Amino acid sequence: MSHAARSFDWRASALAGASADAAAARPLQFPGERPFDAARRAQPAGDAPRPTLEPMKILLAEDEVTIVVTLRDALEEAGHQVLHAPDTRNALALLEREQPDVVLTDIRMPGEGGMSVLARSVALDPSRPVILMTGYGTIDQAVEAMRMGAANYVQKPFRNESIVQMVATHGRVKSLERENAELRESLRAHTAFKGFVGSSEAMRGVFGRIRTVAPTEATVLIEGESGSGKECVARALHAASSRADGPFVPISCAALPETLLEAELFGYEKGAFTDARKEKRGRFELADRGTIFLDDIDDMPLAMQVKLLRVLQERKFERLGGESTRSLNIRVVAATKISLRELVKQGKFREDLFYRINVVPIALPPLRERAGDVPLLVQHMIERHGGGRKYVVAPPTMNVLERYPWPGNVRELENSVQRAIALSGAANELVLEDLVPLDPRWRGATAVSDEVRPLREVMKEFEKSHVLRALEKTGGHRSQTAAMLGISRKVLWEKMRDFGLLEGKEGEPNGDDA
Repeated sequence: MSHAARSFDWRASALAGASADAAAARPLQFPGERPFDAARRAQPAGDAPRPTLEPMKILLAEDEVTIVVTLRDALEEAGHQVLHAPDTRNALALLEREQPDVVLTDIRMPGEGGMSVLARSVALDPSRPVILMTGYGTIDQAVEAMRMGAANYVQKPFRNESIVQMVATHGRVKSLERENAELRESLRAHTAFKGFVGSSEAMRGVFGRIRTVAPTEATVLIEGESGSGKECVARALHAASSRADGPFVPISCAALPETLLEAELFGYEKGAFTDARKEKRGRFELADRGTIFLDDIDDMPLAMQVKLLRVLQERKFERLGGESTRSLNIRVVAATKISLRELVKQGKFREDLFYRINVVPIALPPLRERAGDVPLLVQHMIERHGGGRKYVVAPPTMNVLERYPWPGNVRELENSVQRAIALSGAANELVLEDLVPLDPRWRGATAVSDEVRPLREVMKEFEKSHVLRALEKTGGHRSQTAAMLGISRKVLWEKMRDFGLLEGKEGEPNGDDA
């Protein structure tokens, strides 16, 4: 006689002569398994006290009236809700409609039987425990049930208290899994914001937006000036999402020429062009099961926008020079430094693509609009770049840093702190001359004075300086400047007029750009 047969005979003899009320629930012992392991797997109740857990919704699929009445009473006494199905058809209907926490099903009952209930339950929710009950069990049947995903397999007759204990055990497991998921989510959220510094109302709004959107699969468009930290936001969205264990793949649409952008995004096959000596995976393919970050999407050529639109719509693409279509499982986060709406009006950005990526916008404020965060940022940057030294910034100097408009935003501030540390020598104080640009135009706007001027005057100086900076960056091109500032050409013209920046006929609001 084989070991498996002897094990089954031992189990059957142990149950022989026991009544339904007195016999202990015993799972079948699998080939090569010790009785102790089988018992531990089944979690027998013994005389242990009934645990107190959250009530669960339990589907009881059973056609024997005696078992239904006694087992239902025991489960309800333990605080659970019991849904009864007398046959397979009703069991499957309740499974679909009610989504129970635990399934108890007889293998032999009217209809297809408990194995079909098991299969359907696993298909709907693989984590849901399914306990199979039978009076005609075999080793092969038990092995098949466990292979299909059953949590337990018990023979009749059994003690009701044992089933209640099994349910409680699975309840504890689900509770722990839920707690672990919550802890992982909390840890991801904590990690996601590790590099973020800011306590201003504007930044608290950004943090809240990230927390809300990160767990979803929604496409996100981050809007913010250069240097404001758009990639940090994208990385936070990824780190706080369910894709955190997958890749985060950034690409700057402005850094690559149009001729290389398609190959970089989608990859290419061997022989696709002269230098294609072997196949290459593109950024989209590398980001599969993760997040791709399309930075500076406002610089993406129109021809590439068409191809990107298809990828976003269908989540499919072809490599350059390839014929096979590949599917993608990705989340898309894009970023722009200028208003895409303005680019759409100018015909420089596809309207359909804009609406496709602008599902959830996140507006990242420039540093000048959250000046109260500057001291925190400076301290953070000193800790990051100071090599362990305790550098200080005198209050008058910090006052200037808070008033300075920082056209390069957080990136400019960080560069300034790094420069001041490098130039400090043996001194531990970071001085104003090393922190703020020497341009007298900026110095005039930030000079420390005991005079308290009207806020309107100060803000006008800052605004004028920022408009001048934008005009310099675009070479005086007013349409581009307006788009960069997120305002219309008419509003830009009015501001230039008010600031005395117009000359002669160039003051026409609808005139050609210089």
